[in-house]
Amino acid sequence: MIPLSATMKRVSRPTRAPSSAKKPYSPQKGKKSGKTQSTNSPGQIRIIGGQWRGRKLPVLNAEGLRPTTDRNKETLFNWLMPYINDARCLDVFAGSGGLGLEALSRYAAHCDFIELDKQAASQLKSNLTLLKANELASATVHQADALGILKGISQAPYDIVFVDPPFAKSLVAPTLAALEDNKLVHSGSVVYLEHESALTTPALPAHWQIIKDKQTSALRYMLIEVC
Repeated sequence: MIPLSATMKRVSRPTRAPSSAKKPYSPQKGKKSGKTQSTNSPGQIRIIGGQWRGRKLPVLNAEGLRPTTDRNKETLFNWLMPYINDARCLDVFAGSGGLGLEALSRYAAHCDFIELDKQAASQLKSNLTLLKANELASATVHQADALGILKGISQAPYDIVFVDPPFAKSLVAPTLAALEDNKLVHSGSVVYLEHESALTTPALPAHWQIIKDKQTSALRYMLIEVC
């Protein structure tokens, strides 16, 4: 797989320790909320592994920035170790593109990033250029509503899909359904899902199974395998 994206979001939720900034995505301007920072003030994300390990990249801070801790990212990519090499990836609510960029750093072949916020999408494109990502893999940024893009984004299924939507926007169930209905995953694909801990994970298709699962007071995150 080869196009790429990390992230800030708005919408009310508990603050997480600031480490790597996450997504500024939001339908209807809704974003995950955490530590409030002034809109468009400079911020950074850090790539923690692979060929770009230690690189710090500029991101746009948005009001209600929700950081992703390096610890959680490290846990996720330990889970993904058997799947990541040469994988085709999709970062559905990309924001600053941290998850997709981390995947590309660890030698995924391609990553598609979907981000609604125009400025965040533009910054992500700039960071891909800064990393010369398309000389090593392929990465594409789609600036649009995620559920609309998922209807026709790819003719080939993805090996790894990152689904970390804004909280309290009822996006988890329709996003998972879109992946299944539009044949964007195949047997052997894995889906990373993160949502607020208060939300009950929706019923999964019969041939999907949770293989890794963690929960904190603020959120639940898991790896789902498509059988």
